[in-house]
Amino acid sequence: MILFWCVPFLLAAYLGIVLWNTLSGPPENLGVTDRRLSPCPDSPNCVCSQDTSASHEIGPLSYSGSQSDALQHLTEILNKQPRCQIITQEGDYLHAEFRSLCFRFVDDVEFLFDSRQNVIHVRSASRVGYSDMGANRKRMETIRQMFENSHD
Repeated sequence: MILFWCVPFLLAAYLGIVLWNTLSGPPENLGVTDRRLSPCPDSPNCVCSQDTSASHEIGPLSYSGSQSDALQHLTEILNKQPRCQIITQEGDYLHAEFRSLCFRFVDDVEFLFDSRQNVIHVRSASRVGYSDMGANRKRMETIRQMFENSHD
């Protein structure tokens, strides 16, 4: 009997979470300011190659060759990722969204090309919540491995 009453509540809660995540827009701190991606918030659900905090820092992606070739290669990798959508690609900046399978939580992933140093700065951050159980760091390391193992 209790299960009978719990199912509609759980279904409504699930649908509410999915709807909330689907309708929530991107945060205002996306993009580039003075050739830098935004620093991470205090929460542990963000990594950024331009952040000096030990808990948030991660290395940028390195490339050889032209920036346009590196951009094309990165775009191909992102297009193969599940539940990933490239939102913006303007000049040396790329923004993609990754959605979780179950609750459709959105992580904003940004890339900033620095052709003077042949690196791509990265930032990956959850839109909601506090902890991501390392998902953003793991995602960026997976992208790094794919980028470095098949680039050149």
